[in-house]
Parts: sequence; C-alpha cells; structure tokens
Amino acid sequence: MKNIFLLLILLLTVIVPVTNYTSSSVHTKTTKFVYVKTVPEWSKNLTIYEVNLRQYSSSGSFKDFEKHLPQLKELGVGILWFMPVQPIGVINRKGTLGSYYSVKDYLSVNPEFGTMEDFKQMVKKIHKSGIYVIIDWVANHTSWDNSLITEYPEFYTKDSTGKIISPVPDWTDVADLNYDNKELRRYMTIAMKFWLKETDIDGFRCDVAGFVPTDFWEEVRPALDSMKKVFMLAEWEDPKLHNKAFDMTYAWDFHNLITNIAKGSKSVLSFDTLFKIEKNKYSTDAYRMYFTSNHDENSWNGTAYEKFGKGVKTFAVLSFIVPGMPLIYSGQEAGLNKRLKFFDKDTIEWKKDDFFNLYKILIALKKRNKALWNGNYGGEMKILKTSVDEKVLAFTRIKDSDEVLAVFNFSDKPVTVIIINNLSIGTYKNVFTKQLQQLNKNTSFKMNPWGYLLLEKQ
Repeated sequence: MKNIFLLLILLLTVIVPVTNYTSSSVHTKTTKFVYVKTVPEWSKNLTIYEVNLRQYSSSGSFKDFEKHLPQLKELGVGILWFMPVQPIGVINRKGTLGSYYSVKDYLSVNPEFGTMEDFKQMVKKIHKSGIYVIIDWVANHTSWDNSLITEYPEFYTKDSTGKIISPVPDWTDVADLNYDNKELRRYMTIAMKFWLKETDIDGFRCDVAGFVPTDFWEEVRPALDSMKKVFMLAEWEDPKLHNKAFDMTYAWDFHNLITNIAKGSKSVLSFDTLFKIEKNKYSTDAYRMYFTSNHDENSWNGTAYEKFGKGVKTFAVLSFIVPGMPLIYSGQEAGLNKRLKFFDKDTIEWKKDDFFNLYKILIALKKRNKALWNGNYGGEMKILKTSVDEKVLAFTRIKDSDEVLAVFNFSDKPVTVIIINNLSIGTYKNVFTKQLQQLNKNTSFKMNPWGYLLLEKQ
C-alpha cells in the first residue's frame, strides 16, 4: 500500500495554484497567485439527480444503469450524483450488502457494480448525453478492513487506550479518520485527484463534510481545480463552507420546515422568516440544494408521500422555484413510494408516473428562465402579501426580462387568493396549461387544496 501511495504521488503531483514562482526578465520578480473559488459556470441552470446504483436495476451495475440514460436525458437532469462507487467493507458490515459509506478502498470500484473500465465508459456515455457526473466522497471515515488501518494506523482517531474508534457510536461499521495528520490530508487529496484524472468526473458530493476540518476542504479545492474546474457539494449546512471550498450545501432548514408545514406543526408564515435568514447568512453565489427526498430521508424518515401526503407535488414544485438547485432522488420520477432498504437489495420499481412529466416541465422551465437560475445567475425571491397569508405563499423571481410568479396553497381547503401588493400587471403564460392570462391589481386566483400556480410573464 505504501508503494501505491508513493506511485500516486509521482503520477498525480501537479502545480498547486497557491504558490510562488519566478519569471525571467531583466530584473527577477516574484509574484504570488492567490486562488479564488468560483462556481462552475456550467452549473448555473441545472438540476441534480441522486443515483442509488444498487437499487437502480436488478443487477445494480454500471452497464444496466446506462440503459436509463435516454430517459434521464429526456427528463432533462444536468448533474448525476452517484452514491459511493468504491468497494464496501466486510468487517462489522451492516446488513447483507453493507453501507455505501463504509469504503474499503478509495482507489477502485465496487465489483458488484462492475469494473473501473465499466465506470469510465459509463462516464463517457453520460457526458455524451450532455450530463455532468459527480461521485460521493467519504473523507471522514473508512471501513475497518480498509488497508489504511494496517498500513497507516496514524491516520485514525484513537481513544485514551490507543484503540481506533468510530466517528459516532452507532456507526460501528466505520473507523474515524484524524485530519490532524498531514500525511492523511495529502493522501486524501491525491486520491480525489486520481478520480479526476482517471475517470474524468466533474466533482464530488462530500459526505458529512462538517465532520472534516474546513481547512482541509479549503486545501483540496484549489488542488482539484488545478486539474479541471470541479463542482463541490457538501452534505452540511454552514455558510463558511462556501467561502473557499464548496459550491453547494444542503438546505436542511428548508426541508425541516416543509416537513413541519405538511404535518401542520408550522405556519406558512415561517417561510418569510426562513428566507430572510437565508439571505442574511449566505452569499448570493452560494448554491443551496432543495429536496423533498434523498437516500437518508427515504430510508430512515419516510418517503416523500409519507412526509407530504397530498402536498407531495406542491412541495416538489416549490423546491424548483425557490433560489437554489433542486434535487431529484432515484425513482421519484417514477412515483417512488417505498422506503428503500439501506444495507440490502431493494430494487426500484420503474413505472410511468405523473411525476416524470412534472419534473420534465420544471427542469425545462429552470433551464430557459433566467429568473430561476442558480446563485448570482438567478433572480431574487420577493415574497408577496396575499389575502390569505396563513395558508398561501406567493412570490416572484425576476432576472433581466424574465419573470416568474408562483402561488402555493399549503392547506387542505380551497382558497381564493388576492395579491395585495407588488403584483406586476401584464400577460402571463401558465407553465403547465400553456394558457395566457392577463393579470391586473384586482386579479384573484382560485386555488384547489394543495394547489400550485406557476406563471411566466410574457
């Protein structure tokens, strides 16, 4: 293993962007280049899709996943995030197949999914479909049978007796890594660069990013960007992660709020408070990821149908219209309504569902309408006062000549809505029916229970 480590260093050492260099001229001059993180321009209007490969097909293979690419291209998703593709540990394994997040070898692929060459070919086909690829990266811990434990025990966190420990008591299948060790940081950086060089992926979704020191992520980002411009997603919610390391973070506060609104334990008026806090905490170039489900929520806390009931489509639409990037989890476009097993085989049932066309319309809207683009590329959200604020959320987003009006009834009763202030009068097109509608200051909207209305100004 140590020889492999040395080989990787030789193969992947590149010029680190933050460096001093000397240029030859009449007078020798030293210039310092300071790295500045920027969000990849290509991500400005995209939707992200999480791939649970194990459950995607009966085989769970890269090759069988490729068969779904035409449908994903038709759907319009822009980024595919693959849950970890590396081999899974056997020691202390949970269930029959174990957790994706118990990584046995950072530098190879899970043989249950295929070979490294299979993965590379799949990435090429995804890129040919006009879609970007990021993979899950588990930097915080490894499986107990990862060879690093025997080769580099100093990489791990130990208790007072010198015993390697888990990061969380319940995570018995993994061993915690200690980022006080500089060689660990070097190894992890080289391993991440390996995947960029060898497979041409476009970035990483970093598991429990807040468990790893922020300064490590700030070290690794310029090293990755020196190879290609990457997209970095943190499984965490902290504004400082956006400063020098990550492009997007999880909008957990939003997800918790919509869950509580669906249960009736929070008021619709809470949206105004939440988005004021978001605006104050996060810079305009910080992407926030909005979702009604993901692998953790689905397996441990319930499906989107369980959590949102008759409002499941309403909250899904909302996640596409608020400022940020929406996430679709594997199977949601097929009406997934079962909790997928996390440690065992549990194949998704693929069927035709209304959600496919709903997502397809929303993704196309996001791509074409600048008001809904991500970060600085998109328009600011302005919440409008209505005649029924305790039940209805209405807001506009405007960017250049593009404008969207969104109205949501988050109640189980029909309501008639009047926008009291700041309604931009003019002609609008209904995103779903394509019908034109003339709005004026006296316009009212009749909303069904859990109804939603999206209008594009013409």
